[in-house]
Amino acid sequence: MSPDRDGSVRDRDPREDGPGTERPRPRADCTVDGENRITVRLTAPAMPTAPAVASRPQLLLRLRPPKGRPEQVRRVFDLEPAPGQDRWQATIDPAPAFVEGRWDAYVVPAPGEPRRRLLPGVRDLRALVTGRAPGPTSSPVAVRIPYATLDGYFAVRAWLRPTHAEADRIRVVDGAMTVRGRLFGAGLGTGAAALLRRRGKGGTVREVELTAEGAHAFSFTVNYRDLLSTPGADAGPGVWDTYVRPSADAPGVRLARLLDDLADRKKVFVYPATALDGLDIRPYYTLDNDLSVEITAA
Repeated sequence: MSPDRDGSVRDRDPREDGPGTERPRPRADCTVDGENRITVRLTAPAMPTAPAVASRPQLLLRLRPPKGRPEQVRRVFDLEPAPGQDRWQATIDPAPAFVEGRWDAYVVPAPGEPRRRLLPGVRDLRALVTGRAPGPTSSPVAVRIPYATLDGYFAVRAWLRPTHAEADRIRVVDGAMTVRGRLFGAGLGTGAAALLRRRGKGGTVREVELTAEGAHAFSFTVNYRDLLSTPGADAGPGVWDTYVRPSADAPGVRLARLLDDLADRKKVFVYPATALDGLDIRPYYTLDNDLSVEITAA
């Protein structure tokens, strides 16, 4: 099978229950608090009740490997009886941070039993929007967002970036895109700039003036005609990825929007296309929530 990056189709692991199982799958409710702790509570009618167990079931999170590669990274958490309910729960602390990627969630009912994929239940993610944000000098920036995959399972999307440029407001008007944002893990210094890098081997890099609004806040404007004026094949349809360079001698930092409750914003944040010279140009968020600019034939 060809797996979609957000988990719509995947090959089945032999350690999992098969698709023909008659047992109802457990469902995971979760809450994220202001300290970025995730509490997962399972409604699992096929699992034993607390007094009957000799060994506790476990919550298993595994980092989804690239296609054709073996599973290597897992995190295991003991499940405890939830107070006053015939349910099980586990708390995932902020540290140690998760490796960046998509983490699929399972329950292991007992040693030797096949792990079972979890269905998504109620997800209370309000604290990701209203809770404590990382400070501007925080490094790395670690983000974890529980979500439902396209094929209907519970998973956690994680990002771990030593330096992060967070996109905030994006305004499209008069053939240009203006971006406001904030830099984490580094300060803006002499030679700071926005960079647009044409995707592909040896792609062109365009430098755009960046306005610093303090040590960490910034804004910049990309004139779409500047992208179309690139010499050669790079002037036509393609994708330009956006970066912030904190200072003249620093590497570019990928611009993304991570600090809220949306694990996949590509189809949620849709910006208008601008028609120029027979082409449509629009900003968009990738499957990894990174900001890019797409140029397509009109």
